[in-house]
Amino acid sequence: MNDYSRRTFLRRTAAAGLAASTGSLSLPLPTAAAARSAQEDFNDPLGVRAQFPVTDELAYLNTASQGPMPRPVHEAVAAYAEERMTFRNPGRQRATFDRARERFASLFGAERDEIAFLYSTSDAENLVANAIDWKPGDNIVVDELHFVTAFVVFRELERRSGVELRIVPAINGEARPEDYAARTDARTRLISVAWVSNRNGFRHHLPTLAEIVHDRGGYLYADGIQAFGTFPTDLHAEGVDFACGNGYKWLFADFGCAPLYVRSEHLDWMRPDRFGHGQVMETLPDNRYELTRTAGKFEYANPSHASIAAMDAALGFVSDVGLDRIARHTHTLAGELRSELFRLGRDLFTPAGNPSAIVSCYHNLDPDGLGRALEQEGVRFTFQEEGKLLRLAVAMFNNRDDVDRLIRVIARMV
Repeated sequence: MNDYSRRTFLRRTAAAGLAASTGSLSLPLPTAAAARSAQEDFNDPLGVRAQFPVTDELAYLNTASQGPMPRPVHEAVAAYAEERMTFRNPGRQRATFDRARERFASLFGAERDEIAFLYSTSDAENLVANAIDWKPGDNIVVDELHFVTAFVVFRELERRSGVELRIVPAINGEARPEDYAARTDARTRLISVAWVSNRNGFRHHLPTLAEIVHDRGGYLYADGIQAFGTFPTDLHAEGVDFACGNGYKWLFADFGCAPLYVRSEHLDWMRPDRFGHGQVMETLPDNRYELTRTAGKFEYANPSHASIAAMDAALGFVSDVGLDRIARHTHTLAGELRSELFRLGRDLFTPAGNPSAIVSCYHNLDPDGLGRALEQEGVRFTFQEEGKLLRLAVAMFNNRDDVDRLIRVIARMV
């Protein structure tokens, strides 16, 4: 523990002791074992660092790019590879697939029939765009903080179908609901957002956007790749019509398994945008087929079984740690990181009080020099906007020492 972290730790534990003492003046002094336990909790608040070997050497503040694989997930992928090599458990893959679907639905407040496993979030954005019966003059509303795929998909749709793409500006790092309402009308068929922005971590309040677009007869799609795994949620209560994430970031699984949620009321009218043997529910005479009616109808081909094995184990791991505990820890630590960057005079792009684990700032330093210094210190991060924007992500395994390693580098350079 470095000096800064030790001072912060002692200040917090002293404050906690003072608060506790208001109820009694005869509390026993903490034992040496209790002090060690408190320090261990400070270094590893969620008790998970041993499951993430990346923490042995790095201050890994880059989960918004790729989350490191924890040991239980690595073991599940190795077990899958062993099965592929030996074929000792022929029914294991199907059982893993079914369990992963059940786990995702249970963890995020959905029904299993509302969940499909795609290969990427881009698949989902295309699927939703292609399922809607667009008419010339219809419009889609997005904001400047959305991921690039949305703009590629909807500019192409604009060119091909004569619809209008309306873009909400980001004001002080936020895409405000009132600006969405101002751009939404009776011809708005879809609002599409990055639930948590990959650029600065801004988190939308989905029920508000759902009310705006539903009142006008449209749908709400949320790209949840920076959201799933970072806070508790109930997809039914969020009011969102469609949402998709992927395993390789905050769920700590792998590429190639992108859980898609489709609200059950839409499953009757939504058509897949491609077809294959994976959708067959019943084989009929004359080479005809009855297709499944659940969200599984979007799983048109063989799934990526290794990725689903990783997802299954990762969902179990995240569930055991607890999404509420993950959110409390990471959002608090991200808030402290934001405060430290503000203290150092950096230009914050992440709004104050934003409930997510991502913090970004315009560092106003030489990006090459800053990048080298951070790499030498063992800090992993992401540069965006040609190196001008520094994006940092606080995960369940990060602690105050990880943040301090970053802050020390920037403090030396300002």
